Amino acid sequence: MQIQSNICVIGNGAVGKAAALGFAQAGLSVTLLSPPQGRPDPAQAAASWDVRVYALNHVAHDLLTSLKVWQALDASRVAAVDAMDVKGDGAQAGNISFDAYGARTGALAWIVEDSNLGSALDAALKFAPNLRVVTGRAVELRTDLQGASVRLDNGDVLEASLVVGADGAQSWVRGQCDIGIDYRSYGQRAIVTNFECDKPHHGTAFQWFTSSEGIVALLPLPGQRVSLVWSAPEALAETLLGESLAQLAERLTTLSGGQLGHLRPVQPELVKAFPLTLMRPHAIVAPRVALIGDAAHVVHPLAGHGMNLGFADVGALIKAVSERESHRDCGDERVLGRYARARKEDIFLMQLATDGLERLFSADFEPVRIARNIGLNFVNKLPVIKRALISHAMGKRS
Repeated sequence: MQIQSNICVIGNGAVGKAAALGFAQAGLSVTLLSPPQGRPDPAQAAASWDVRVYALNHVAHDLLTSLKVWQALDASRVAAVDAMDVKGDGAQAGNISFDAYGARTGALAWIVEDSNLGSALDAALKFAPNLRVVTGRAVELRTDLQGASVRLDNGDVLEASLVVGADGAQSWVRGQCDIGIDYRSYGQRAIVTNFECDKPHHGTAFQWFTSSEGIVALLPLPGQRVSLVWSAPEALAETLLGESLAQLAERLTTLSGGQLGHLRPVQPELVKAFPLTLMRPHAIVAPRVALIGDAAHVVHPLAGHGMNLGFADVGALIKAVSERESHRDCGDERVLGRYARARKEDIFLMQLATDGLERLFSADFEPVRIARNIGLNFVNKLPVIKRALISHAMGKRS
């Protein structure tokens, strides 16, 4: 069977679903290829709160609002980030803080569970015009001047003017295009789980940069709950995963200096770990192909912007395709070139910032430790620089 459309999106994550939805709402015919689903994780299904959360910035918020997805989220499970408190390490730990009032905005970001976001996108996709969801596994990608074709393992062929690779860090689409990558492992794993706290967090996201124990973030959830993202060195990650969550809670209570009171694991207990890498593909476009999300870039989660970069990709690609000249099709070389140029600076700056900060704060050398703590305190006293930093973090250019 042959299925024809203007756009073929490969990948069933939030970024791929948002791209398919956006193209369909723009009046284009879309095929969304979703891989066969494995068995659901029973532990995750039983959990009261998803351990995988995203700190969505204003770019992501605006895109999801325009797609009518934000309105479909369970608002009772979304927490606004009203302030950020970042600390260095050592006896003379530096500190820098941001708040929504100083940034002249209602919220700095919003913490959204992966399951909440996925459910809202799935609901919106059911009402999208000109969109077909196909389940299968791609085995071959061919492109020529007339278009692209994707052959599935069952023999079906998906034909389109443009193939969008939204299939993650190990992208099959990227591999079919022979796009090389620069890859570096951070030798860390992100430990994620949720806790209840005795004291209210007041919508504050806390983060501690330590040279020996990695980077620890506690993000606000609705009520007196927080979500942990601990970017821990491999050896420490093994230790943390071998401990009970009650022991991990005690570690965090000590690390936070009791700011949130005593921490307790959210029941039923659930913890996950993800390896951390830096991945820079040599290109994000190829003939008739555009990469978005983790297929196009993977960054350290210390700034929480991996998903935000992906949603910014979606917005830029939809804009480039929607504004193309009438004589150009969706996969035209010039159209894809505009998308690549539109995303180049933002991706480069985020990769540079996250990788540079990880290198700076992982250096366990006393003069460097002193210098970075002084730097945090210095920047904290400069409102103009702080506003510029938080404006960029929110996705706004100043």
